[in-house]
Amino acid sequence: MSFLAELQQRKTKLKPTETIVTQQDGQKFLETNSEFKKLDEVCEGFVIDTNPDDIPAQILEHLYLGSQDCCELDSLDKHFIKYVLSLGIDAPVKSPNVTYKFVKMLDLQNTNLHEFLPECVYFIRQCLNSQSNVLVHCNAGVSRSASIVIAFLILDQSLPFEQAFAAVKKARPCIRPNDGFMVQLRRLKKLG
Repeated sequence: MSFLAELQQRKTKLKPTETIVTQQDGQKFLETNSEFKKLDEVCEGFVIDTNPDDIPAQILEHLYLGSQDCCELDSLDKHFIKYVLSLGIDAPVKSPNVTYKFVKMLDLQNTNLHEFLPECVYFIRQCLNSQSNVLVHCNAGVSRSASIVIAFLILDQSLPFEQAFAAVKKARPCIRPNDGFMVQLRRLKKLG
């Protein structure tokens, strides 16, 4: 029996499964053992991160912003990063010499930033107080992590939105917080 014939025979014995596949444009498909059909349901799309992006941008002394690629051990070592704040996606590899904090945060326009700011700002402030380098990252380092860093500059460093946004954009030109985050960031005011 050929290998192909053997695979086809075994396929008939597989347990039936259904998987919902979401494409980057938000279209959804139902995949089963025997078919692949488009669903009427559509959701938020996403950005596919295909290029290595392992050099974090330095925003302030000790504060870095980047993508999940910056969590590679070589990158952490090269930039003396001792703390990692992961937003929505956990660090793919972990070093025993680094302290990690994961915050479950979605990159959706209706995500309420205010829900996450107290713990994120506090974590970043503690890292900076200890004069240790901290990396703030999400998947691509474009929306969630950029939004949290901009919010930190507004709330902790007393920068107005325009100045905070410009500083982060200058250090990491690819940032693009989603429209909902932009509205919320423009309304933020300094703490206290």
